[in-house]
Amino acid sequence: MTVRNRGALAALAAGVAALTVAAVVACGSQPAGTVGAEEASTLASTPPTTASAPSVPVTGGALPADAAVVPPVRLVIPGIDVTATVNAVGINERTNEFEVPPSVDQIGWYRYGPGLEATGGSVVIAGHVDSAKQGKGAFFRLRELDRGDTLTATGSDGTARRYRVVAREEYAKTRIPLDRYFARDGKPRLTLITCGGPFDAKARKYRDNIVVTAVPA
Repeated sequence: MTVRNRGALAALAAGVAALTVAAVVACGSQPAGTVGAEEASTLASTPPTTASAPSVPVTGGALPADAAVVPPVRLVIPGIDVTATVNAVGINERTNEFEVPPSVDQIGWYRYGPGLEATGGSVVIAGHVDSAKQGKGAFFRLRELDRGDTLTATGSDGTARRYRVVAREEYAKTRIPLDRYFARDGKPRLTLITCGGPFDAKARKYRDNIVVTAVPA
């Protein structure tokens, strides 16, 4: 299975569904901006790149059999009132896009990357910001997180692991450094992704992605 570099994040945007004007205004009026970008960059073992980055790493089979992978099953972020179920997801074979759960109150863990037990690499969890039919998504307020905020990811082993936010970044979808955020190496970190920035009513999608990076607390 392969995946296009830019297509891998297309499904992260809630803009795949038609959005109400009210939802667009509510989301667009809350600027995210960038904090902690330098610290987030140092967590990766290789320098980040932008539009020329290689494709998001994807395997064509099941989860690795040589390690006890611990998928996240629940995410709690008190500061923005998030308590969400986490589903293991991969790449949509038809669209070659990151397959975020269709229910906006649930979020998806990239199952071909590290699990919570990993001692290195980026654990990627992505979710919708909102939907015309379903309303606000689990990550509607992700843009409000700031350095020092805490969150808890509970694994399939029943262990709750605490993380501390070190960065919040906003990228145009054509410039997001996918190699950094989907890396299997570097220091252990949790990467949360949703859509943001201006909403393109004609294309029915947001221009940017919001990326929050957290490290074990």
